Amino acid sequence: MEFGVGYFPTHDAVRPGEVARRVEERGQDALFFAEHTHIPASRESPWEGGPRLPRKYWHTYDLFVALTDAAAATRRLRVGSGVCLVVERDPITTAKEVASVDHLSGGRLEFGVGAGWNREEMANHGTDPRTRMRLFAERVRAMQAIWTADEASFSGEFVSFDRIWSWPKPAQKPWPPVLVGGYGPTVLDRVLAWGDGWFPNYNDRDLLTRIAELRARADRPIQVQVMGVPADAKVLEQLEQAGVHRASAWLPSGPWSVIEAGLEKWELAIGEYTRR
Repeated sequence: MEFGVGYFPTHDAVRPGEVARRVEERGQDALFFAEHTHIPASRESPWEGGPRLPRKYWHTYDLFVALTDAAAATRRLRVGSGVCLVVERDPITTAKEVASVDHLSGGRLEFGVGAGWNREEMANHGTDPRTRMRLFAERVRAMQAIWTADEASFSGEFVSFDRIWSWPKPAQKPWPPVLVGGYGPTVLDRVLAWGDGWFPNYNDRDLLTRIAELRARADRPIQVQVMGVPADAKVLEQLEQAGVHRASAWLPSGPWSVIEAGLEKWELAIGEYTRR
């Protein structure tokens, strides 16, 4: 099993490329960046972490700027979105950004995608929360068409374009791994329909049972990566036994002393797990 970390790349903390360089040097396999274009000041959508949303949610760099900085600072590390809020993005522009980062990094991008939880945030982008899942699927499928066709077309309920040219194509074929975030009742349907893997949070209910369900339903290899994993060797062992490809833990945002303390705790758990 591989290991990674997640990070909110805020402008007032260690820059994304420096975090990437250091976690690569210390043996992590992947680094994922969170994305929020903004947070509405009059937020009403509940945050699962509690009543008070941390300020890092509205202080992050643009996702693809952060990914480019991280890719340029490293040679081996996988860099990814954890997750890209596709329902808030134009699919043609996003397809170009994904392909560009993957091409420039030599095929090291992992494309975690999600529909998000903040309804006011997505509404500010013109997305109706009631139809966001259909929009989500169409935008990913449209991007997949752009990545694989010399002359791409797509016709759907929300996305439509005819005979477009867009280069570069991704270095990874047919495209960077599309890791579907979320844990709603239909998430496994989305993974099986157009995803390359499932990317749930560890604290999602019945995680191990649903991983087994995904394996039973799949007619092709489906990767499972888990984010927000606690620094606990027993948990890592459980995830390995469930066939999880990579476990990742969130690092705090701030100066390196704060980040390093979180990383060392994660490394200790990995060390205990590997010695079992």
